[in-house]
Amino acid sequence: MSRLIFKISPFIFIGPAILLLFIFSIIPIVMSLIISFTDMDLVGLANWSKVSFIGFDNFGRLFNDPIFLKSIVNTLMYVGIGVPIVICLSLGIALLLNYSTSALFSGFRAIYYMPSITNIVAVAIIWGFLYNQEYGLFNYLLSLIDIEKVPWLEDPFVAKLSLILLAVWKGIGVDMIIFLAALQSIPKMYYEAADIDGANRWQKFKYVTLPSLSFAIFFVVVTKLIGWLQFFEEPFVMTGGGPLDGTVSMALFIYQEGFEYSRFGYASAASFVLFAVIIGITLVQFTLRKSDK
Repeated sequence: MSRLIFKISPFIFIGPAILLLFIFSIIPIVMSLIISFTDMDLVGLANWSKVSFIGFDNFGRLFNDPIFLKSIVNTLMYVGIGVPIVICLSLGIALLLNYSTSALFSGFRAIYYMPSITNIVAVAIIWGFLYNQEYGLFNYLLSLIDIEKVPWLEDPFVAKLSLILLAVWKGIGVDMIIFLAALQSIPKMYYEAADIDGANRWQKFKYVTLPSLSFAIFFVVVTKLIGWLQFFEEPFVMTGGGPLDGTVSMALFIYQEGFEYSRFGYASAASFVLFAVIIGITLVQFTLRKSDK
């Protein structure tokens, strides 16, 4: 009896987690996949007999939808600009804060981390005032050096950059903590050996610090890419996808189609396109990671 309990004890411990994963992740994913091949809307949600199977029509319409195509371009721009900036800034800040453990440096750690735990709605309201074209602080400061008012949220291209700036400011803290923890786990003997060999500061960074941070960098890159591909809160709260759909992301497009226009089948198809993109990019990163070893 005790041997049997010993054999099944691992399944008892992981059982609840697997059950929750199955109920709240696997089943919804399968249901969403099924719905993506239908024309389900608000009427069909109330009466399943009104739902028709339409095959790949939703997917065909998606790639002829100018707003969806624009959302792909916008999302790629968010990822292409935001991810490298967040990673470089968070790593740079972590390197600076790693020089000391004094109260001053601990205070700076808290300051950099605070935006990450601040509610996005409260942040968006404050930044909305800062971005105001007529009375915002940013344009007031620019006027002091005779620079014309910038349409922070009124021009499609500038609005994307404005949202990226907000997201970068808010997202630096978590990655900074990850890099800081990784830096503090590097054995001191590595740097002592480098000093004995006469390595300068840049050489120690290149040949000791960066290789020791490789796993942390890989983890941050993977999670940041996944997070920024699902870029949603900032355009949803700040611009609603405007102006002229200039800031709509793939995640926001899915939300609007599903919950504002009640096109559940169409939104499910778009969500699986985003799902495929995320899975594809993640697999590429893991493949490249394995090839580097």
